[in-house]
Amino acid sequence: MANKTSQHILGTAANLLGFCLFIITSLHFANKTENNLIDEFTSVVALILTISSIFSFVSIRTDNPQKEYALERIADYFFLLSLIGIFSIILFIIINFWNK
Repeated sequence: MANKTSQHILGTAANLLGFCLFIITSLHFANKTENNLIDEFTSVVALILTISSIFSFVSIRTDNPQKEYALERIADYFFLLSLIGIFSIILFIIINFWNK
């Protein structure tokens, strides 16, 4: 039996995906995308969050408990990977602005 974290992963991943898209849009409006890797890293994290959301959604919708557990674990791992990515982006932003 799955531990039912998919509902939490889905909501949180969707919110963080909005945060990533906000960062990308802000960088493009400010014309800070030239020679800046922050938007590329943020795009990768947004993709990972989307994958996590998809696995989480499918986990919620399936009737097979074993498949539900497996999909939930995959969603959990992608979500953890995206959190590490967001942490890395924040560190990159701090280091980038610290050196200016």
